[in-house]
Amino acid sequence: MPNDLDRVVKRIMAHEHFKAPKGRILVTGANGFVGKAVTRRLVGDTCAVVAASRVAPHVPSGVTSLALGDLKTADWQAVLVGIDTVVHCAARAHVLREEAIDTLAEFRAVNRDATLALARAAVGAGVRRLVFVSSIGVNGAETYGTPFAADQVPHPHSPYAIAKWEAEQGLAAIAQQTGLEVVTIRPPLVIGRNPKGNLGSLVAALRRGLLLPLGALTTNRRDLVSLDTLVDLIACAIDHPAAPGAPLLVSDGVPLSTRAVVERLAALHGLRPRLVPVPAALLGTGLRLVGRHALAAQLLGDLEVGMAETCRRLDWTPPRGVSA
Repeated sequence: MPNDLDRVVKRIMAHEHFKAPKGRILVTGANGFVGKAVTRRLVGDTCAVVAASRVAPHVPSGVTSLALGDLKTADWQAVLVGIDTVVHCAARAHVLREEAIDTLAEFRAVNRDATLALARAAVGAGVRRLVFVSSIGVNGAETYGTPFAADQVPHPHSPYAIAKWEAEQGLAAIAQQTGLEVVTIRPPLVIGRNPKGNLGSLVAALRRGLLLPLGALTTNRRDLVSLDTLVDLIACAIDHPAAPGAPLLVSDGVPLSTRAVVERLAALHGLRPRLVPVPAALLGTGLRLVGRHALAAQLLGDLEVGMAETCRRLDWTPPRGVSA
């Protein structure tokens, strides 16, 4: 009986241990900090992986490597043939030396428009699921005693975060219209060996042995996510039936002070930080006087991530003993 069969299938799909087959997985941004780690993890899980980046990435044996060129003009249809799931890590990230005249337009072109073009092409190619690596910046820049949650009103605070939020909204509309399963993950800063962005600049300063005026910043609380933790969540979200829907927030679950972040980065790279205990109020005033308001907020403020709902929905916890 068709109705009986439908009921049986729904019960199986709803079972907390059921997982759909992973199939053939496309990882975009496979040359990047996160994308490269995702590719390594999926290969270790014996998945069939296609790794794509602006230039063809160096990949392990058995992985197909593709060059996308400029994300704004990428031929997504050509790379989606035979793909079951997309893990979209490619993005225009925080640019340390910005050259674009209209930064918001540039972030939108890559992080919003290219993402939605990929999603529409995925629908046409019969892709089952798209995992989108967004940003906790969609929630906001700081927390004030209450961690960020997935169901709160977004307050994106930068061109990067605005473009990510607009991409999330576009993906949600495509999912509703077409049935494409969209999983959105919002990580904070990702910590590991040889990170990018502001953490990469901090590692460079540590390697040069520079004095850092961060020794007194011991009371603020900032959640980061280890590269291993983020990759583990992505691997889980690829085939977990409960992953699509509300955004998945993630962190290591242990907020660190700014000083502790520096010390952890230094330990990961076998370095000894040279920290000067400049009072937080004095440091903040100095940064704001030179127009570095965002940096002052990052160094002095709190950013806590509530991920209890992520853990509950996916029956998942961050890997124990993560160090990178």
